[in-house]
Amino acid sequence: MGLKEGTRAARTAKVAGLVGLVGIGATGCSTEEVMRFGWPVAVTPQAERMRELWTWSVVAALVVGVIVWGLILWSVAFHRKKSEELPRQTAYNLPLELVLIVVPTIIVAVLFYFTAITQNYVTDKSKPADVTVDVIAFQWNWEFQYPGFKAEDTNEAVRTTGASGEIPLLVLPAGKSIRFTLKSTDVIHSFYVPEFHFKRDVFPEPDKNNQDSVFQIDRIDRPGSFVGRCAELCGTYHSMMNFEVRALESADFDKYIKLRQQVNEKTGRTYTAAEALTELNCADWCTPHATTTEPFNTDRTAREASGGSK
Repeated sequence: MGLKEGTRAARTAKVAGLVGLVGIGATGCSTEEVMRFGWPVAVTPQAERMRELWTWSVVAALVVGVIVWGLILWSVAFHRKKSEELPRQTAYNLPLELVLIVVPTIIVAVLFYFTAITQNYVTDKSKPADVTVDVIAFQWNWEFQYPGFKAEDTNEAVRTTGASGEIPLLVLPAGKSIRFTLKSTDVIHSFYVPEFHFKRDVFPEPDKNNQDSVFQIDRIDRPGSFVGRCAELCGTYHSMMNFEVRALESADFDKYIKLRQQVNEKTGRTYTAAEALTELNCADWCTPHATTTEPFNTDRTAREASGGSK
């Protein structure tokens, strides 16, 4: 009877393993995609470091899970009730109890260590940044200011402000370190770019509220367009409070920011973000409007109540 049960358990384990392999193969995912466990592809060194922490934390959890599942199945398969006789009772098992205390303690200590190391790296801002951007959140949009660059006509910082009909573009240089200073003019918002694997709450009056409103990235690894969102429920149109990070080659960013400081002869005002990108004409990365998200349609006649009569 015991031999048959062992054979049956072995067959079940083989079938379960085969089903798992087929399931992974059927998804068409590469090894790299599987190891990300659903996270977006990182575009900054900080994001990659957090992805590594996430991956190995999940792997460790799966290893522990497999051991626990194996012990459960082993107990079910080989220690079922076979008679009415009460089995031998054991009051204490010192070796087992030591293992159950020491092993979880080691696991927690290792996870704590790597979490602290990663957190210190991600939140470090001791190095001087190449570019600083002030991010100002308000219900329900964003304004991005470049305090190191002044516009000719106003002598104020170059800025891009979102509107209900236009997604604001946060144009940044790829390959350079960038410092973000966050502030809200009303309620708490949250600055979130999925490819950064990082989000930071945006508080009103951060200094008065003892909030660390600054974070820094070493670089954006490649040019591209990346959607940004508010990740904190901030009111009626929270879901529409999007922006787009537009990472340009360093030389193209220098040209872009120079144009943003100059007056456009056609309009008599400094170049807007859309006008400067159009002037650059640097292929996909210089489209004048957002490509990763769309503005909210404010025309009430264009929407119908769900479930209502037509």
